Amino acid sequence: MSATLSGALIGAVLAFAALTFGFWGFLLVAVMMGVGALTGRVVSGKLDLRALAGAFTGRRVSS
Repeated sequence: MSATLSGALIGAVLAFAALTFGFWGFLLVAVMMGVGALTGRVVSGKLDLRALAGAFTGRRVSS
């Protein structure tokens, strides 16, 4: 799936949520989509949480 198509689908889902559930529903859907994307990257091995935590705490320098 191309980045353009992914962006269009995400925009459509968020627009539907905003129209159906209002601002707070829109915000909840956006947060849950972000959590789902983050979880997917961790499970697939594309994101190392230990390295990310180390970068935020200043123990490691991000490369």
